[in-house]
Amino acid sequence: MDSTSTPAAAEAASHSTPSQLQFTGNGKEYFGIWIVNMLLTLVTLGIYSAWATVRTKQYFYGHTLLDGHRFDYLATPIQILKGRLLAVGLFVIYSVVSSYFPLVGAIMAFALVLLVPWMINQGLKFSMRMTRYRNIRFAFKGNLGEAMVNFVVLPFVSIFTLYLLMPWVLKRIDAYIHSNIRYGDKPVQVQLEGKEYYAAALLVMLLGILVMMLLGLAFKLAGGINMNPDELGSVNFGMFLIVPLYLFVISALQGIYQALIRNHILNNAQIEDVAEFKSTLAPQRYALILATNAMAIVLTAGLAFPWAKVRKVKALAQATQVVVLPGADQVLDTAQQADSSFAEEAANVFDVDISLT
Repeated sequence: MDSTSTPAAAEAASHSTPSQLQFTGNGKEYFGIWIVNMLLTLVTLGIYSAWATVRTKQYFYGHTLLDGHRFDYLATPIQILKGRLLAVGLFVIYSVVSSYFPLVGAIMAFALVLLVPWMINQGLKFSMRMTRYRNIRFAFKGNLGEAMVNFVVLPFVSIFTLYLLMPWVLKRIDAYIHSNIRYGDKPVQVQLEGKEYYAAALLVMLLGILVMMLLGLAFKLAGGINMNPDELGSVNFGMFLIVPLYLFVISALQGIYQALIRNHILNNAQIEDVAEFKSTLAPQRYALILATNAMAIVLTAGLAFPWAKVRKVKALAQATQVVVLPGADQVLDTAQQADSSFAEEAANVFDVDISLT
């Protein structure tokens, strides 16, 4: 797939048939899980949210199949709860200290910002360690120095470039995350290019400007029409539609960007001698899916969320193929006997989504 491929891997890939990623869940099943999760979370004042997270992830992982094998999510609710309690505890301490000692509160806020890279790293380690495929766990091997540069230093520097550096920063972040993932003892290899991020950002920005100009013109023309007082109700209704319309546009632009970047990442990623990835997600189709999902969620007061989530995951699965190479049978599970540390469990409040769906 890229310059890191070995001749043996390339030859094996050329003779292998890509396996289609499949998602077998449906909106009706997930709605039952989701509504129970919501009700119990409210009744328990948020405590059940840890159990809700595990149930949700186990459902989506368990219904995701590749080459006839399902993914497993191994975390327990208590492990998730540790992270939630830590976050609440830190927030309470910060709020109390800031109220009585503003200077100390400011110092604490600065310290928490510096802790963010460490917490993201620990959260990624936990998320990967709790993910299993074919009885082999994933792992994350990122280090604090690189995390500090990518998550704090470079985003801060980009401010002084009027965010012109941000697409390159986002490329660095994606490269850092994906290149530090391990499947057993095999690292993920990824070769990303900044120009792809700039092209995606420029396209979305130009489309956004064009759409906003057209919408502004439409509202201006509508506002210029002489109306009788009896017709003011229709004007108010039109104003009521602005929020859903805004969400539709933003979600569509988000879908275009995410599809372009996802295709670039997966099409340039591989696990040497184990797997090669292919993403064929159509930006226009994904934009329409995200936009209509957002509209459905708003118009149903959130009740369409399970349907929207399942619809999105199915679209991502349908656009994903993986060539499973013969070396997949020789992968060693280096994390099989290792338990997650408290730091990883506590920091999993930073749940970074890097799944195939």
